[in-house]
Amino acid sequence: MGTLTEGMIKQAIRRVEISEKEEWLRDGEGRGVGRLILVITPCATRVMKQWMVQQYRNGRPIKVKIGNYPTMSLLEAREVFERDFSRVIAKGKSIKLAHDIRPGTVGDLFDGYVSDLRSRGKVSWKETKKGLDMIAGTLGRHRLAREIEEDEITEAIRPIYDRGAKMMADHVRSYVRAAFSWGQKSEHDYRTTSPRRFKLVRNPAAGIPTEPKNVGNRWLRDVQYVQLYRWLENPSATVHPPYARAIRLLMLTGQRVEEIATLHESHWDAPERIIDWSRTKNGRPHAIPLPALAVDILEAFPANEHGWFFPSAVDPSRPVSHGTLYSCMWRQRDSGVIPMVTNRDLRRTWKTLAGQAGIGKEIRDRIQNHAMQDVSSKNYDRWDYMREKRAAMETWNAFVTTLLERHPLQLAA
Repeated sequence: MGTLTEGMIKQAIRRVEISEKEEWLRDGEGRGVGRLILVITPCATRVMKQWMVQQYRNGRPIKVKIGNYPTMSLLEAREVFERDFSRVIAKGKSIKLAHDIRPGTVGDLFDGYVSDLRSRGKVSWKETKKGLDMIAGTLGRHRLAREIEEDEITEAIRPIYDRGAKMMADHVRSYVRAAFSWGQKSEHDYRTTSPRRFKLVRNPAAGIPTEPKNVGNRWLRDVQYVQLYRWLENPSATVHPPYARAIRLLMLTGQRVEEIATLHESHWDAPERIIDWSRTKNGRPHAIPLPALAVDILEAFPANEHGWFFPSAVDPSRPVSHGTLYSCMWRQRDSGVIPMVTNRDLRRTWKTLAGQAGIGKEIRDRIQNHAMQDVSSKNYDRWDYMREKRAAMETWNAFVTTLLERHPLQLAA
């Protein structure tokens, strides 16, 4: 058979509809090597039309589907065949190794990077996607990623900075830089086949300066800690009750806000009084015994019907976000009802006050799941330190109980 035409395809479809017998239409010559074919198959309610690339290897045919007709036209099917398969066939390689050789676009790059984060269980993938979506349209989602210049990224981020969202602008800068870095590495990663090759020769975001970081040093002193804790027990303003309980649990455990906010009943081992996360920010499992004050909170207010201890007020089928936990205290903080404090300040407060309670730094680091960088801890030590953690949490519970007894009433600002 010679070159296919649209007329020949339509005639074949009508024949299959009548005869109910499958037909193969071959485009051009090439038997024994490889060529484009259209497989027309009768089904119960329709006729299926699939574009295939066929190749003979060792006397046996192999096929790869590339699309459906008429969604993919004859002209488009030929272009894909020439672009992605003809060179592979000419070199005598299997068409199973062929892939889309077009350089990836900005959209391909950003989507690929977010998908990689998600596949590796990184909780940051949602925030990363949100940040990259902010400027994808400005840069041009359908432009080739390798065409993007430094000044274009700078101009795309500048409006975010100019409206006062300096940290958000810096986050977006870091997301873009990480996405291009991932794109460069994916070109040469033998462990996986990227759906796109970006052909990046440099990272255009690498030279964009970062916003100077203000290293936090704020933490709550004894009286401030009790002031906030007592206010959360009986807020003087409208606060969704699960949010107040979540913040109290943060104060009692010193954990990362994302891990407490998304606490699920599957994490809670009630008989052992242990919270057990299979995966955390540093990629490792983490388990902590709870102090008695924290156990009382979880036992008094069990998870909802969706399994969340701290569900969203808007959608109970989802957990509260870390941003919402922070924002729910803004007005009260600014009015002086509670101390000036952020989520990270609470984590720093636990670390500091637990030290004041007499708990050693190493066990505090392990309770807070800080990465242990020494060779012994990273590569050899597999002890779970649960016994030591329990003893530390008992010491901490006694310390906090004493603080609360010392200040039984909510303190004035």
